[in-house]
Amino acid sequence: MPLRKQWRALDRSAVGAAPDRLGVYELGDDDGVVLEVGWGVLPDELKDALSYGPRGATQVRWKTAQTREQAEELAAEHRERAD
Repeated sequence: MPLRKQWRALDRSAVGAAPDRLGVYELGDDDGVVLEVGWGVLPDELKDALSYGPRGATQVRWKTAQTREQAEELAAEHRERAD
């Protein structure tokens, strides 16, 4: 099951809008197909995704987490559901 958040364009403004917190994120293509699920400190991860993310990734959405363990668990759950 994908995150229940609205997609944002994967650009510098999205990176700037991301809270400086741990979280899980999804990268998607123009059609909203999830291409990658990851976790970490959101601005850092989104900077990397903007520069080195999967080919065709044009959108992003995220959910913050309270702890590293929670972020890892959320990412694992979303990866399993995407497979």
